Amino acid sequence: MAQFDTGLPSVRQIQGFIKDQQEIQMKLCTGELLTGKILWQDSECLCLSEHDGRSTLVWRQSIVYLKK
Repeated sequence: MAQFDTGLPSVRQIQGFIKDQQEIQMKLCTGELLTGKILWQDSECLCLSEHDGRSTLVWRQSIVYLKK
């Protein structure tokens, strides 16, 4: 399992998205674009709450980018 380094700027930025409950767009390596709010993160995954109420577990390695 990968070490979760909370000192990394990317981890801190995502924590800010979670804390502020900001809506983000997440593009996956499959080309799919997801929109919603990140509920939590760990060293392997993010959990995205989408508009339809579904929670989607996304592996970090499948993310191309996040933007608000």
